[in-house]
Amino acid sequence: MNLSAMNLSAMNLSAMNPSAIADTPPGRGLRLLLALLALLLVAPAALAHKPSDSYLSLQTSGQQITGQWDIALRDLDYAIGIDDDQDGAITWGELRAHHADLAAYALARLQLSSDGQPCPTRVVEHLVDDHSDGAYAVLRLAATCPAGAAVLPGLNVDYRLFFDLDAQHRGLLRIEHDGTTRSVIFSADAPRQHLELVATGALRQFLDYTAHGVWHIWIGFDHLLFLISLLLPAVLLRVDRAWTGAARFRDALWDVCKVVTAFTVAHSITLSLAALEVIDLPSRWVESAIAASVILAALNNLLVVAGPGRWLFAFAFGLIHGFGFASVLSDLGLPHDSLLLALVAFNLGVELGQLAVVAVFLPLAWSLRDQWIYRRGLLAGGSLLVIAIASVWLVERVFDLKLLA
Repeated sequence: MNLSAMNLSAMNLSAMNPSAIADTPPGRGLRLLLALLALLLVAPAALAHKPSDSYLSLQTSGQQITGQWDIALRDLDYAIGIDDDQDGAITWGELRAHHADLAAYALARLQLSSDGQPCPTRVVEHLVDDHSDGAYAVLRLAATCPAGAAVLPGLNVDYRLFFDLDAQHRGLLRIEHDGTTRSVIFSADAPRQHLELVATGALRQFLDYTAHGVWHIWIGFDHLLFLISLLLPAVLLRVDRAWTGAARFRDALWDVCKVVTAFTVAHSITLSLAALEVIDLPSRWVESAIAASVILAALNNLLVVAGPGRWLFAFAFGLIHGFGFASVLSDLGLPHDSLLLALVAFNLGVELGQLAVVAVFLPLAWSLRDQWIYRRGLLAGGSLLVIAIASVWLVERVFDLKLLA
């Protein structure tokens, strides 16, 4: 998505009009920008990789439902305690000893029903698998709905896993029915969904995967910190080895367009290649390289190596970030019947989520560009904090450690 050619007004970015920005009260603008940066800086310290997700996959055949539920071991340990020796490493023996507890805990928080009648669900097998952010318990499920029509008229899914412990948890459901695939996101605000089990139209699938893309860029703090670190100097000029506020808004906007477009093009390329299994890189290498890119992007704000060439930096490291997005998409699963549509929709969702962040950040940064707090507090101090957070990520990912709870 080439932002330089985009009609920004269509994205409700009219607030970027320089005259409107000039009227923004500095105190209010500062509070809003600090709140945005605090979200991006403080949340990653508590969420070392990404917020809590689980992956529920269901397939229907007549009155029968089969599937599997992938739940992060770290979340299960927090909820019911499965690391018996408290050494920070959950063994298969420890997991096996808690199979009954795990099944009881999970099934108490998942209810399937059809036509007003419950579909009793049971765990038929316990496995373990690795996702991009660690090990997951895998529960193989089977359910039988009451006899009636030859096929289920619809399915009600009531999902309440971890919502009492973490309001930010999300349940990602992929349901396959009659050769079509649909995806749904459960949240604390939307724990219950009714799914019509009819052939899913292309538009519905497109909207589902677009929503997934938006959500995953918003919870991808490492991606957002990389982008924000590159955008912080966009409203400034480097004069005599010191920062000063840019004189023209259009220059700052053009700088943002170059950085965001380069990042978009780069990660779109590698996201597509990885999702289509043309290139497959170890997730640990990819996640480590992403952490390193965040450090370098923030360090550039202090040493000013790239300068006006930050868009080249965005493109080079955007290629690595694309592999990170692909790992999320692989966890969701791509429908075989509409693979290209889902890939395009997910990528579009990532760009829309990215644009939303830019639409909030740029007007506020422009209104504060001439203030000391922006140059010293946000640009310098914020970059130092980003370096500290990303350095912890890097050590964790390279050495497979857990430094942050």
